[in-house]
Amino acid sequence: MKVEWYKEYSECLNRDMEFKVYGHSGKPILVFPAQDGRYFDFEGFGMVKAVEGFIEEGKIQLFCCDSLDQESWSAVNDDPRHRTYMMEQWFYYIVNELAPRIFEINSYGNDGNYADGILTTGCSMGATHAVNFMFRRPDIFNGTIALSGYYDSDIFFGDYHDDILYRNCPIQYLNGMAYDHPYVEMYRHCDIIICCGQGSWEDEMIRSTTRMKELLEYKDIPAWIDFWGYDVNHDWPWWRKQLPYFLSEMLK
Repeated sequence: MKVEWYKEYSECLNRDMEFKVYGHSGKPILVFPAQDGRYFDFEGFGMVKAVEGFIEEGKIQLFCCDSLDQESWSAVNDDPRHRTYMMEQWFYYIVNELAPRIFEINSYGNDGNYADGILTTGCSMGATHAVNFMFRRPDIFNGTIALSGYYDSDIFFGDYHDDILYRNCPIQYLNGMAYDHPYVEMYRHCDIIICCGQGSWEDEMIRSTTRMKELLEYKDIPAWIDFWGYDVNHDWPWWRKQLPYFLSEMLK
């Protein structure tokens, strides 16, 4: 398996940012780490191994990025406006700096055209980010496989709200989005898979995923919303089963 590591300066964040690429070709997939995670966690928790067959066959190419959760979502004792500011700066880094690099490195479309699209994925908070980026920028990201995510802000920010937080909470902006918004039609052409288990540590994810299901159905946006069994916990062993399962269905 071809593996490459990159460390590049981000103008949006005024710091070096790292990411790792697995594979030589195929559908580009941007992988967001779980809460407070790093770019190497997907490999460390066995997720790369779980999908190595797809990688080696040239069907997918993984781009594993770093998060900024410790300065935004997880920084519960910091000023909330600064937290959302850092959240948005990281968003700009992903869409304005990392996404173009993905198109440069990936050979799937061969022309660097955004129309070829990037798939997003992640587990837990990685799924939160995966869904948010796809729904905020369906012109860049044309599908998602989100595993056990939470898609609102309340458990991280309590009653605090501002304009930036609204833009990063899919449940809030999908609820407020008009049925005839141009993005809604774009969503209908995306591959959307949102899954969670019903076992330990999944209660909040079940609630959030159920609300996403309601919002997407109301706007007639096709999506595969999948609730796995009561033995399926919020943990890596199950995500290692779910990701290859959904990829095999999506890549048929």
